[in-house]
Amino acid sequence: MERQLPAGRPPRLVSSLGLGQRCSEVTLDQERGLLAWRHPRRGGENYFVPTSEIIAVEESELNKKQRNTGKWHKLAKPHSFTVYYVKKARNHRWWCRDVTFWCVDENLCNQWTQALKELLEMQKCRPKRLLVYINPYGGKRQGKRIYEQKVAPLFSLASISTDVVITEHANHAKDNLFEVNINKYDGVVCVGGDGMFSEVMHGLIGRMQKDSGIDQNNPKAPLVQCNIRIGIIPAGSTDCVCYSTVGISDPVTSALHIIVGFKTFLSHHYYEGTISFQPAKHTLGSPRDKDSCRTGCYICKESEQQLAEQQKKCGLKNEEDEEEWKVIKGKFLAINAVNMSCACPRSPKGLSPAAHLADGSADLILVRKCSRFDFLRHLVRNTNQNDQFDFSFVDVYRVKSFQFTSKLSEDNGSNVADIGKKRFGQFCRDHPACCCNIADSTWNCDGETLDSSAIEVRVHCQLMKLFARGIEENCKDEAAYSHSSIEHLL
Repeated sequence: MERQLPAGRPPRLVSSLGLGQRCSEVTLDQERGLLAWRHPRRGGENYFVPTSEIIAVEESELNKKQRNTGKWHKLAKPHSFTVYYVKKARNHRWWCRDVTFWCVDENLCNQWTQALKELLEMQKCRPKRLLVYINPYGGKRQGKRIYEQKVAPLFSLASISTDVVITEHANHAKDNLFEVNINKYDGVVCVGGDGMFSEVMHGLIGRMQKDSGIDQNNPKAPLVQCNIRIGIIPAGSTDCVCYSTVGISDPVTSALHIIVGFKTFLSHHYYEGTISFQPAKHTLGSPRDKDSCRTGCYICKESEQQLAEQQKKCGLKNEEDEEEWKVIKGKFLAINAVNMSCACPRSPKGLSPAAHLADGSADLILVRKCSRFDFLRHLVRNTNQNDQFDFSFVDVYRVKSFQFTSKLSEDNGSNVADIGKKRFGQFCRDHPACCCNIADSTWNCDGETLDSSAIEVRVHCQLMKLFARGIEENCKDEAAYSHSSIEHLL
């Protein structure tokens, strides 16, 4: 969107302003929307803050210590203003920071304050009024405290008015959304966990269909898009949706995303490229069956034996080269590969409930480009008991190796027909642009990030042994099992 400056306003404002006990050249580039200054201390460090990340600008007063030291004895009464802005830290955490500038010229101070406030008024995506639902019972029952102490002060600073509803029972927020005047709000904020988010999401979608005269229970009915945004303040036992969209489960970070117009679901990024994989034909199970990996898993035992027999006949290298490679081209919102269920308290079934740890395979989960609402439904299903693969845009395969190449890499000279035969080490040497532009895609490998536009993964079967007997089903004599486990390890 083109930035329209107020009539008569210079596109660039440059002044020497006080910062602490010294002066600094401060620049406001109104066309680019950028505030910049050099800190007089800290090694002359340069600061650059996009106006889209400025939270608020307020006239302020210098504290007593500043007034009674340095140059203040010789100067007239100073005038100052404070800029509150987003400071981005490691691990996707955001903080609210502030800087105070001063000058003795009241008109100059007013000029800076007015210019900054006008730029903030031009941020049309920012909410002005929010409807907030707080689940006081979720997680550690800290939702109300988290909102009042960490979130509400930030909303107030950003001049956001709120109507707060403390939920009292299940579906309270969902039912309330069918009754309130939703049109007077710029967004709805839920303070709680994934369950609270799901309730608000379904309430909003249901309200939109009701207002449009659409029966949302009719599977053939085209649903009307919800044009009001949802904000999530994590305060539950599971905050998977918040973590997946913000990158961290932190109330302050989430509040700042809401203030500056957070639009993760609206951006809807996807990866375009080619996936090729070798099906794990030696395995007995399937990602869609209900056979979970447990103590004495017969699937792991039989699959390991069949794989060993195949390798004994033709050798590992020849066996891999002769195996058929399947190739899929498209646009993907997510590409996941797991060799165990990855179950955890926040996702009781895990990413792939029927994955097996020791069968020499991985479950490759491909989420194709789809609507925002459908992608959210898929994410939420990872936290409940519903089948997360039961969507037309989700495919899952049991594989022993796979490769991904971005479309950019292919356009630079890769032959898709040879993807299954050509190793990516050679590919990168032949086409340096493939892996040199690390911005093409980022892979998360057990919490560590790998920056590459091409990746190759191969599963090795049972290379290590664990001090673990696996998950036992229907343990009738817990004491006996514990005793035998200790003897076994010793």
